[in-house]
Amino acid sequence: MADTARLFDLTGRVAVVTGASSGLGRRAAVTLAAAGAKVVGVARRRDALADLCTEIGEAAAYVVADVADRAAMDDLTAALTAPFGSPDIVVHAAGINTREAADDVTPEGWDTTLALNLSAPFFLSQALVPAMKAKSWGRIVNFASLQTTRAFPGGIAYGATKAGIGQLTRAMAEAWSRDGINANAIGPGFFPTELTEAVFSDPDRAARNAAQTCIQRNGRMDDMDGPLLFLCSDASSYVTGQVLMVDGGFTAK
Repeated sequence: MADTARLFDLTGRVAVVTGASSGLGRRAAVTLAAAGAKVVGVARRRDALADLCTEIGEAAAYVVADVADRAAMDDLTAALTAPFGSPDIVVHAAGINTREAADDVTPEGWDTTLALNLSAPFFLSQALVPAMKAKSWGRIVNFASLQTTRAFPGGIAYGATKAGIGQLTRAMAEAWSRDGINANAIGPGFFPTELTEAVFSDPDRAARNAAQTCIQRNGRMDDMDGPLLFLCSDASSYVTGQVLMVDGGFTAK
């Protein structure tokens, strides 16, 4: 039997985490570094990324960039590769949720949401895949949502992108898993992040969301560690094209 501890060991791996300046992206970067990976965080806020690297230490580097800028993808790929070599893992945690009613959505807002939430995960993965193919090993982890399968008020643009993430993940798996690159998605429930600040600032609303779960509480940041590490490691070698809901059973009810 294989050494079970080594299944989750990321020593020698290089991981890129988008949206690493805060929330679940930052947590992902810290978790992967703790498991032995060298981590490159990418986001638009330099100070927050610098703080992240201070926390992690020499195993971390950062790139300040807008991952939705397709015209700069070649430069971004080169910058992400420079600190530690070509990435083995990419975690797409960057995202935006404008929480607009359908009648209020503008073409500009719609395009911005799709560019960051849906287009960026594909085009950045596409840029990093050749080096993963050369190693016959790679892990792509997209961020899905409760809204991948459910409609929430004020979430038409965000929900459309997250539904798209479900299919994007399956299509990535179909395209690249034969080359040793597994693609999966994590679907968080309600976690206390900048993206959900409006939810957690209302205690009654947060309590209603907790009551909707099977576990009867909202997510804690450490609830994400195990599922993320599973999908980024050899432990998930026969798992691809899946959306793993980390939501306390919210979508089970």
